[in-house]
Amino acid sequence: MKPVAPEAANANFAFAHALLDELARAGVAHVCTCPGSRSAPLAVAAERVGLRTWTHVDERAAGFFAVGLARATGFPTALVCTSGTAAANFAPAVAEAFTGRVPLVVLTADRPPELRDWGAGQTLTQAGIYGGHLRWFAEAPLPEPRAEILRHARVLAARAAALAAGPPAGPVHLNLPFREPLHPEPSDVEALASEARREPDAVQGRGDGPYTLIHAAPDEPDCAVVERVAAAMRDSERGVLLCGPQKPDAGFAEAVVRLARAAGWPILPDVLAGVRRGPHTKEAPLVTHFDALLRADGAACEATPDCIVRFGDTPTSKAARQWLARARDARQIVIDGAGAWHDPDFRASEIVRADPTRLAAAVAERLEVSAARATRSPWLETWLAGEERAAGAVARQLEAEPTLFEPRVVRELGALLPDGATLFVSNSMPVRDADGFLPASARRLRVLGNRGANGIDGIVSTALGVAAAGDEPVVLLTGDLALLHDLGGLLAARRHGLRLVIVVLQNQGGGIFSYLPIAEAGPEVAFRKQFVGPHDLDLHAAATLFGLGYERADDAVALRVAVTSALAARRTTLVEVPIDADDSVAHHRALWRAVAEASR
Repeated sequence: MKPVAPEAANANFAFAHALLDELARAGVAHVCTCPGSRSAPLAVAAERVGLRTWTHVDERAAGFFAVGLARATGFPTALVCTSGTAAANFAPAVAEAFTGRVPLVVLTADRPPELRDWGAGQTLTQAGIYGGHLRWFAEAPLPEPRAEILRHARVLAARAAALAAGPPAGPVHLNLPFREPLHPEPSDVEALASEARREPDAVQGRGDGPYTLIHAAPDEPDCAVVERVAAAMRDSERGVLLCGPQKPDAGFAEAVVRLARAAGWPILPDVLAGVRRGPHTKEAPLVTHFDALLRADGAACEATPDCIVRFGDTPTSKAARQWLARARDARQIVIDGAGAWHDPDFRASEIVRADPTRLAAAVAERLEVSAARATRSPWLETWLAGEERAAGAVARQLEAEPTLFEPRVVRELGALLPDGATLFVSNSMPVRDADGFLPASARRLRVLGNRGANGIDGIVSTALGVAAAGDEPVVLLTGDLALLHDLGGLLAARRHGLRLVIVVLQNQGGGIFSYLPIAEAGPEVAFRKQFVGPHDLDLHAAATLFGLGYERADDAVALRVAVTSALAARRTTLVEVPIDADDSVAHHRALWRAVAEASR
């Protein structure tokens, strides 16, 4: 920590220093800032207390960059902006952080109360600007050269960081009014020096630790709940473990595999569940092609399940969601440790508030003691046989198709990326293709995405935030519209010297709509104009504009060469994969038919 001497500060800078200093003491390591006059005390304080600062010219890009940092590290990231519409531009990222349970501390500078609603420039009603998409909101007092106000700043920061970290994690908004001066003019020298002598802890903090240490409540599952879930699984002959998107947890995959083996149940793992990749997959009862199997009615199993235990959020797969909705007679137990309620079809029999990893391990231990059934039951064998046939059908279909389409791109990336790499998948079709066609492997691969609000905005900035969080290789798989939505976010790659491989599925517009009933209407609804949005933009020129590397991959061999070269580069590289949207729809449907035929 680098405390500011009180004789060199004014009330604004002393308050900002106490706030940012305490955020750092509470575990915040990164702050994303945007240029602005009203927020100057906060930006300067962030630098002086030693936080890693990431500057951005665009608040929307900054917000999603912070989401990426926080998602990758698991710790709160701070966001700083000036007053007015700057704060409004954080809103999409705040919504994603809230729905995706990503820890953010949003610091919006504001005009003082006497200037609000009187025509002062850059003034909006910032209290409540993010609606219900917050874990907590607080309006800070105007800074004064008093120890009581500085104590308030420190405790405000400690509380904000703790609430952002959760559980459940999410965004916290602190609105911070400042009167002029907004530069470090030493206008309160004597008063601050006096307060420093009277209460040094308020000005400079308590030693090397936090001013207020907040202890999280223990997160052990209740014994009665563990026994209840174990009993439900013992009593079920046809059970399934469905793992939806969730916060990465190294221990969860091992725990849920142990649970599946003890119960003799298959695991249906969403690509964002953190279960498909890693050493735990060896001999794990994983059914990674469940989306294609569930599209083929009756192909996956001979009878409907009598119990479904769900971990994580609502699954990406529409076929899986429809299957859950149809399973009206199945007992559905949702394990939710984050305080959400992911049951859009209202089929859940029970909602269990418990840490998923600890609960899975505890229930597995109970089942192992009781030795309820053999780990290779006929029910499980049916699912695993279906998985084997589906995997073979997909592999044969992909090898027989010389043109490079999205499912093949997913498989190639899964094979190319080194152990410990991260694959960030965009919303719309990329996450669905990854969910449908990325197979299991013992090689570690972290797969992330913004599945909170499911939007395509901010994808590039989020992936760059993930890349900024560590040194491991990061690859973004995105569509061209999501890239264009956040084109300005590419500036951060050059500005901060970040390494990211951006694989762009270039199909000239919104490919996902071609799978929806509206596509059948065609010219009657001006389908291509209203729903596809062709743009005819030169992505090579975009890469050049932002100083990025560029590669084009027209086939699988070219893709391997391009991605391998990009992974070895010292900068961000854009790899463009041209795809014909109409042919791609036909290719996907051929893959699903092949799985259905092989499963009969």
